[in-house]
Amino acid sequence: MKSKFWPDQIRNLIEQLGIAHPIIQAPMAGGPSTPELVAAVSNAGGLGSMGMGYLSPLQIEAEIRKVKELTDKPFSVNLFVPEEINSLVISEKVLKQLEKFSRELGVELPKLTLESEFAFEEQFNVLLDNDVQVFSFTFGVPGKNIIDRVREENITVIGTATCVGEARALAEAGCDAIVAQGSEAGGHRGAFGSTDGTPMIGGLALVPQIVDEVQVPVIASGGIMDGRGIAASLALGASAVQMGTAFLSCIEAAVPEPWLDSLQNSKDTSTVLTRTFSGKYARGIKNRFIEELSLLEDEVPNYPIQNSLTRPMRNAAKEKGDAGFMSLWAGQGSAMSRKCTALELIDNLVAETQEVLNSLTSKP
Repeated sequence: MKSKFWPDQIRNLIEQLGIAHPIIQAPMAGGPSTPELVAAVSNAGGLGSMGMGYLSPLQIEAEIRKVKELTDKPFSVNLFVPEEINSLVISEKVLKQLEKFSRELGVELPKLTLESEFAFEEQFNVLLDNDVQVFSFTFGVPGKNIIDRVREENITVIGTATCVGEARALAEAGCDAIVAQGSEAGGHRGAFGSTDGTPMIGGLALVPQIVDEVQVPVIASGGIMDGRGIAASLALGASAVQMGTAFLSCIEAAVPEPWLDSLQNSKDTSTVLTRTFSGKYARGIKNRFIEELSLLEDEVPNYPIQNSLTRPMRNAAKEKGDAGFMSLWAGQGSAMSRKCTALELIDNLVAETQEVLNSLTSKP
């Protein structure tokens, strides 16, 4: 289906993005979003997204080049707005438990520093140097200098909001579109460090409230797995959807077998929100690590400290194929996962969405 078949609410955004369908593959930093997946999504008419928040500038440039070798279509690059690290003080109880897990996996806890691993502006400059068409970010709002530079280059800017207040801040900062991340979403909550608490608003309530508040297109995210979810999001006023968990089972994604097995065997009650892996709330499939550390969740150090502490353990678990210590990020719709290519998934999603929309508008 070409963009002209979509209503104006949708068509304006997808034409700005240079895509055919209102479907954005979520960035999914940390491995799943391979160049092959990103390119396949973009080639199929959606917007592929690279999650590059954990990568060095040199790695970012290499990944961008790989994507461009596989597609001439637009794609997005996503970065994390840096969060200030104020203290390295860690609960003895948490350290003791992490040391126990690390010994079991044959790794050591890393030495920590208050310095960020990579400078955000150095990561960002790579985007400008490599003609990226869409820049997205999460965990806050970049400085005005960043937004101004992006807009000068006619790059589309997309921010992530978990509540109306964050959406308002993103709109005022100059974002071209805003992802409304419902609490159903897999992976990390995109909440700002400056936001009180961690908003846990479901998409059904969040999307229309943000649509009513801002004058830019809203992209619904969280628990959307098929055409019914897409159609529902459009009915709420969204101009597109962002889907992550749905793409984890695509053959182009780099998802370890234990994670894939957990997705295929999951049910509606399998996922939980937890701070145990990274110090920031994230939704994933419950496993041994989450269960055993859950009693200490309030004592876990904030992101990115906890994320750094658990990284060697998570990497070792991945190598060993041990799902008990892996961060099995997934949204509440994980049980609806289907194994296929990215092209097959997008073709199915578009057909399903149109079928639902037609059924709602057809005369009796």
